[in-house]
Amino acid sequence: MRIYGLVQDSIVDGPGFRFVCFVQGCPHHCPGCHNPDSHDPSGGREMTVEEVEGELLKNPLTDGLTLSGGEPFSQPEDCLRLAQTAHAHRLNVWGYTGYTFEHLLQEGTPAQRSLLRELDVLVDGPFLLSQRTLSLPWRGSANQRVIDVPASLAAGHAVEIADRT
Repeated sequence: MRIYGLVQDSIVDGPGFRFVCFVQGCPHHCPGCHNPDSHDPSGGREMTVEEVEGELLKNPLTDGLTLSGGEPFSQPEDCLRLAQTAHAHRLNVWGYTGYTFEHLLQEGTPAQRSLLRELDVLVDGPFLLSQRTLSLPWRGSANQRVIDVPASLAAGHAVEIADRT
């Protein structure tokens, strides 16, 4: 899998101490993106899923896995394997995407829908520089939603999680 970067102990990409896997490659190219170097799908570095899993499981204080980017749904099979490993070790799994929940559910590939079903929380929508905010937890612009994925799949529509401070 192509990796932009790995971060241990993030406290800004979801609750608790997070292991963040920033994948390489993003088709959205949002103006003002905080990781513009992650856009080129041939950039970053190559790692096996097993190598990333090893890094994920190194720290016993990790609360969860966050898949970010780049665009995790551009590498859905590898991200799915990471999410399954995280769940097998009782870690929660968050994903960040420039797609919307509805797009992934209705128009996503089978692999993208499988990854979606494996997430606990999805932060969806493109980053919009005109709606940039530092006041909302877990997201960069006001259009983005923090979605409870299992509840959303059961309800058939996006169910947002109330803001947490």
